[in-house]
Amino acid sequence: MRKNFIAKPLLMCLVLVAVLLVSACNRKKVKHDAADDPAIVKIDSNLSHLLKPSNEQVVAKLPVIKADYGTKIFTEEVQGLVNYDTRNEKSIASRVSGRIERLLIKYNYQPVKKGQLIMEVYSPDLAAAQQELLFLKNSEKDPALLNSAIQRLMLLGMNAAAVNQLLKTGKINYRIPVYSHANGYILEKNAAPVVAAPSPTGGSNGSSDRMAGMGSAASTTGATISRPSTPASTPLLLREGQYVSAGQSLFTIYNADRLVAEFSLKPALAALLKKGHRFVFYKNNEKNNMETGAIGLIQPVFKDGDNFTIARVYLHKPSFRVGELLTARIPVLLPKSWWLPESALVSLGNKRIVFKKEGNVFIPKQVDAGITIGGMVQVKTDISNWPISKNAAYLVDSESFIKISQ
Repeated sequence: MRKNFIAKPLLMCLVLVAVLLVSACNRKKVKHDAADDPAIVKIDSNLSHLLKPSNEQVVAKLPVIKADYGTKIFTEEVQGLVNYDTRNEKSIASRVSGRIERLLIKYNYQPVKKGQLIMEVYSPDLAAAQQELLFLKNSEKDPALLNSAIQRLMLLGMNAAAVNQLLKTGKINYRIPVYSHANGYILEKNAAPVVAAPSPTGGSNGSSDRMAGMGSAASTTGATISRPSTPASTPLLLREGQYVSAGQSLFTIYNADRLVAEFSLKPALAALLKKGHRFVFYKNNEKNNMETGAIGLIQPVFKDGDNFTIARVYLHKPSFRVGELLTARIPVLLPKSWWLPESALVSLGNKRIVFKKEGNVFIPKQVDAGITIGGMVQVKTDISNWPISKNAAYLVDSESFIKISQ
């Protein structure tokens, strides 16, 4: 009984080893036969793309397009507003340090005329200079010293008539008058600034700049701006009894006879314009009243985290008022380039990607893209013979994992 118990497991082990050897021989033969069979090899090559990472190529059945080539003319519609011409602004400062005894200007944007008295400042320095002049006059000393004392008083802000009155009466004036030296509207230096041109909405990246809404006919960029606060009469912060320093700038006078229209442009559009470029514009509440203007200044601006450009048109007509909203239609001529619909590209940071069809898969390719305008993207890379997916977004699972094929 003991011998039979040992023999049975041993026999089972031998049978199992024999089965494994036969199976291994059969698998080797099948593998060898598959390598020799060209039909099986062809099937493997057709399915090879399924074995590659999904971020290198995409299997899809989507419509493809080819890029257009040619020159395009668009009309860009941008927003702007009327502002003061800062070339004509004048600054008013106190020539002496002292205390404001009399203040005749009460509100910001109060109209003033050249030669109008704005305020009077009590100055101990002015009083000392007058006493010095009277002393030199009464002592009958060197006339050169007398002339120097007179010049000092005039530099402190006294005019010739006031000096002559002092020499005639011998009465010291403890107040120095401050006059306006220009016509216009007065604004306190530390008050709210003049209305500034609004920045266009959207990103400011040059190559990926979205100027959506521009078309072959007049259209809008989609930039939204709120109506600015028009100049309002607000009380001054300066008060009688307040001290000022010598040379301290107190007021700015803006000339309302010469204004400027400021239009906000995105950098990609500004790069296509030059000084002297002519276009038409109109007030938003008078669309049928068109005006023609030429760009007098192009100024890059960085404001509130946005990088944009202001194009200025100098106005010489009295029909405009500060704070009025404007709309301009600017014609743009673009050189011959390759053009794709905006939907055919996808942005990966500062890179622009298209999906080129190769065989039965789509491969992501980086291209050199220019301006986006009228729903079309300018492409500087030669893509003349590329079949490209019309909807790149459909092929993107996760932008950060796309591996670009160069």
